[in-house]
Amino acid sequence: MLHRLRLFRLLLQTMTEIRSTAPAATTFFTRWLLPSAPVSITPLITFRIVFGLLMLASIIRFWWRGWITSVYVTPKFHFTYWGFEWIHPAGAMGMHLVFGVMALAALLITIGLAYRAAIVVFFLAFTYVELLDVATYLNHYYFISLVSFLLIWLPANRHYSVDTLLRPELTRLTVPAWTIGILRFQMAIVYIFAGIAKLNYDWLIDALPMRIWLPAKSHLPIVGSLMYEPWVAYLFSWFGAVYDLFIAFFLQNRTTRPFAYVFVIIFHTATAIFFPAIGVFPYVMMVSSLIFFSANFHEKLLSRLPFYKSTTLNTYGGGTPYRYRYTSLFAACIGIYVAIQVLLPFRFLLYPGHLFWHEEGFRFSWRVMLMEKSGSAYFTVKDPATKRRIEVSNTEFLTVLQEKMMSTQPDMILKYAHFLATHYKKQGLSQPEVYGEVYVALNGEHSRLFIDSTVNLAAQPLSWKHYTWVLPYDKQH
Repeated sequence: MLHRLRLFRLLLQTMTEIRSTAPAATTFFTRWLLPSAPVSITPLITFRIVFGLLMLASIIRFWWRGWITSVYVTPKFHFTYWGFEWIHPAGAMGMHLVFGVMALAALLITIGLAYRAAIVVFFLAFTYVELLDVATYLNHYYFISLVSFLLIWLPANRHYSVDTLLRPELTRLTVPAWTIGILRFQMAIVYIFAGIAKLNYDWLIDALPMRIWLPAKSHLPIVGSLMYEPWVAYLFSWFGAVYDLFIAFFLQNRTTRPFAYVFVIIFHTATAIFFPAIGVFPYVMMVSSLIFFSANFHEKLLSRLPFYKSTTLNTYGGGTPYRYRYTSLFAACIGIYVAIQVLLPFRFLLYPGHLFWHEEGFRFSWRVMLMEKSGSAYFTVKDPATKRRIEVSNTEFLTVLQEKMMSTQPDMILKYAHFLATHYKKQGLSQPEVYGEVYVALNGEHSRLFIDSTVNLAAQPLSWKHYTWVLPYDKQH
């Protein structure tokens, strides 16, 4: 714990030293963080179109499968995020209306009509849905919220859009280089931190959890018989780590970019085939990685679309670069955003214990499919005054997904315990105490007791502090 605190303090000290030199380096910092050299707008146009189309398809898929009702309407209880307890589902009609608004916004983003309003509405609606229940947390949901937030500030509608068709004077064929660079940075953050997260003993030395997951894919044609081979699990593990760590650098380099993108297609296609539960994440990464390609590539890509006018056509002021006002303010805001994205994944260093066991600092850190963790949770509510005991049936309050996710994550266990205390207090218990007997298995090890079953969870506060009632992890041999 001490060495982790020292590392975090060193990071903070370094940032402080950089900030202290800011007066003498303001001009350099602004030019570095917000390079104003004009570049072609075409990568932004492609990104806007593919992002909007993918979001529209995802929303339609979510609606068609009935997940709006099963995930946000049916549950009696939702695991809200700490600090966002005031956010609640809007009911059956309201939630379907929210998704309808999101679908419309995604369509408007795609065609570039009322773009600024559409992307703001999409960001707010999508983030609202994401914050409704921790049980539905996925890395690509977080990624979509971040990207939609960034797109609010980018002029992705200033060419090949209905906005410029209606108001040609809005057309701009060039934009500041940072408007494309910030999207590349966000992509690189996802990949690099996903790679860093794989640099652990279980993943590299034991090939876990791949040795657990792959045999379940033995039914696949051609490669199915290989899924029991240990070397295949090691190949998947090591290739995944190397890919995540270096793919962004190879995509950034013009010489290696075409070959790197072939690996992007192969890697994410394989991920979609072997792990379909990951949802649309592979497709999000495949289309988003196009942002690394040159303007000429995007020009050729867009030229295949109907009614596209080349960026070489200087009409309606299109030859005038798009310019931002308040450049220094933008530099400060982007500096804060970059710092958050770089530092947030390291917050786990502030907590003691095994990260995969305690999961403190686990979310929002691009830790994608790193472990196999399952649990069983049993709760007892006691009334000290009457000595009454109630064995809780989780299915009375939780869906299958909610119970599965809650059974292995301490903050969700505590949130559920508080809900049970409130529920049974309304049922007539004066001071209900909640005790949990939770068993968890990590990466194929035997199931073991996860939390101290003698601790009254109803009396434990919800916070970002370390939960001492979670039992320590000792790796089984």
